[in-house]
Amino acid sequence: MSTKNIKIKQHGNGELPVSRRHFVQASAALVSLPFFSSNVRADVDAIPFTDITVNNLETEVIPTCSTFDCGGKCDIRAHVKDGIVTRITTRPDDALDEGMPIMRACVRGRGYRKFVYNPERLKYPMKRVGQRGEGKFERISWEEATTLIAQNVIRLTEQHGAASRFLTVNTAVTGGVFSGDTMLKKLFNLTGGYLPYYHSVSLGNTAKVTPYTYGIAKSGSSLDTLKNTPLVILWGHNPNETVFGHSNHYFQKMKKNGTKFIVVDPRYSDTAQSLADQWIPLLPTTDNALMDSMMYVIVSENLHDKPFIDKYVVGFDEEHMPEGVPANESLVAYLMGDKDGIEKTPEWAEKITKVPANTIRQLAREYAMTKPAALIQGWGPQRHICGERSARGSTLLAAITGNVGKNGAWAAGYGGIGNRQSMYGPDIGENPIQAQISIMNWMQAVEDASKVTPADGLVGVDKLDSNIKMIFSLAGNYLVNQNPDVNAAAKLLEDESKVEFIVVSDLYMTPSAKYADLVLPETSFMERWNIGDTWGAGSYFILSQKLIEPAFERRSDYDWITDVAEKMGVKAAFTEGRSEKEWIEYLVGVNKARFPERPDFPTFEQLLKTRQYLFKEKPFVAFEENIRDLANNPFPTPSGKIEIFSKRLYDMNNPDIPALSHYVPAIEGPEDKLTQAYPLQMLTWKGKNRANSTQYANPWLQEVQHQELWINPIDASLRNIKNGDMVRIHNERGISQIPALITERIIPGVVGMQAGAWWNPDKDGVDHGGCPNVLTSTRMTPLAHGNSHLTVLVEVAKV
Repeated sequence: MSTKNIKIKQHGNGELPVSRRHFVQASAALVSLPFFSSNVRADVDAIPFTDITVNNLETEVIPTCSTFDCGGKCDIRAHVKDGIVTRITTRPDDALDEGMPIMRACVRGRGYRKFVYNPERLKYPMKRVGQRGEGKFERISWEEATTLIAQNVIRLTEQHGAASRFLTVNTAVTGGVFSGDTMLKKLFNLTGGYLPYYHSVSLGNTAKVTPYTYGIAKSGSSLDTLKNTPLVILWGHNPNETVFGHSNHYFQKMKKNGTKFIVVDPRYSDTAQSLADQWIPLLPTTDNALMDSMMYVIVSENLHDKPFIDKYVVGFDEEHMPEGVPANESLVAYLMGDKDGIEKTPEWAEKITKVPANTIRQLAREYAMTKPAALIQGWGPQRHICGERSARGSTLLAAITGNVGKNGAWAAGYGGIGNRQSMYGPDIGENPIQAQISIMNWMQAVEDASKVTPADGLVGVDKLDSNIKMIFSLAGNYLVNQNPDVNAAAKLLEDESKVEFIVVSDLYMTPSAKYADLVLPETSFMERWNIGDTWGAGSYFILSQKLIEPAFERRSDYDWITDVAEKMGVKAAFTEGRSEKEWIEYLVGVNKARFPERPDFPTFEQLLKTRQYLFKEKPFVAFEENIRDLANNPFPTPSGKIEIFSKRLYDMNNPDIPALSHYVPAIEGPEDKLTQAYPLQMLTWKGKNRANSTQYANPWLQEVQHQELWINPIDASLRNIKNGDMVRIHNERGISQIPALITERIIPGVVGMQAGAWWNPDKDGVDHGGCPNVLTSTRMTPLAHGNSHLTVLVEVAKV
């Protein structure tokens, strides 16, 4: 196309020609540079678009956002012409709002058009005709599909009770305030309830354990309070690839201002590449050994904050212990080996972690002597079998150095920000079912519900009344992909006598969808109304408008659930007389009423014009009030102080959850005897080209990053593996076969692959998609009954 035929209109500035070169440069910049940097700028995106004229055809440019499970909630400019999204751009750099910047679209955001317009998308409702898991389906009508759903829900509820109804993890819709799984819960609550699960797979362990130190889970400050922090330690935290809220915006600004970043991670991640002044690799599951030895250095060299400890901390030494605890249980006693005879020196930790002793001393001294300092722990380390200990271990370091409740510091632990505003969704009513299971219990509850006991994670009741007999998966790929031990999950679901009815609603025929009895073609965020709500450090929301009509017979979940509600006789109570768009209008009004102190909070009509609302909150420092005035603002712990020794945990008398978090060799860790057969630890990470498994099917983003096994040259040489060789990763649970990437960006003794790839087994059960969960375990953590996906031992061999 000649450039003379392309013109861009902008307010009052005439018309500017745009060449193809600008488009090519924009795409190249997104792939080659850190993808959330306010410096990534293409000329064409710097223009405040109102519309584009291409050969005299008008294109409307509509700001919107996705409602998938992505921490960014980036600004997407959809170019719509004749009912088709022809292109996606993002906001100009100079549109930054320093109070709370709306994120520019990363490579994922730029790739949504190919995700929506993809011939592989589901088109029609389908019913299974082969064996469950074969992937054989036939097209049916929506009338037949909704009738089958209503009939089976009624039948199975009458036979087994409402507790037999289960909705599994649906991560692809958690970025919006209105979703199908939320409304299905409302339908179930109107008709007897359902069996709910607790825990986020992402953060359940750290959210559960952090209150044992501080009394509450949300231990994070707003990131604008770190702007003058001289030292940040990112411990297993990888915001560059996960797009963890607005972390990159603040971290890049801090880097330019001179903040030193140290990254502790077994892998030299893109975050380390972009930010780190120092990378400290360690073996997975050994985080507490490194923390213990750091505290040994800090205490033995008298670098701890004694006045802070004396006033605010319980458990540091024998003088600061709760009543009823015998001698030698304090932190100092543990570090000095008063009970076990082992001093937790850097040399001790070096043998466990593989971090050189002198590096440990340097890290400990820098953290203790730099005031203030922020140790920010990601959620990867807590997704280990020892994740509760490592999450609490970071809070011990923060407490003994006085880095709690102070501007520029960070209390560690979970890190959720306490003052962050989030949008209310629909009122779904009360669930009559009192029982709750951990998300890690669902396979047990399918196989034999009597085995799910309070000791195994059941809460609310002493026993379950029924096995799970029906499963709904709406916008989720957890059942047979993101769930650990995929082979076991698939085998369980293949038995039609156990779960009798499975419904999957999604955009694509995912591995989980192949195990459904009914597969329904869902709409994308471009084809429905919603509000995109941020998480992490973001504090704004964006209107996600319906841009285009769904093609073929795709329908939103709310649309077909309404039909089911009508067939079950509760349509009026379910819809409350509202269409999907009217629900969004209603929810804007509900949230506006929540904030009478914010007269600028938009109405729905105003939001149609502004498209977004920034809360512009004041800087927030976690526990600042507690530290300023402890007498009138005690910590919500039994002692009213920071409890690095927890009497509550001590009274549980469980060696896997010690009252004082410290290193305990992990099952399937580097000291496990199983290493004789499977000597390599395997880790996974969230990559830049997809959110969990969402967008895996996007061919554009498959080009951005290939599914490969990262392996250190030392480990590759021992196995005669060369770069690009096909390798077999295996353990007792399964086998996956993908190419090898030999790189020094991963520590010896550890291999890794990106999370979220789709399971693709051959006739022998060997996975060729690079799905890590064919190798992972369903083992639960001891306190939270949470997941331990990342604790895995494997062996690797050249094919």
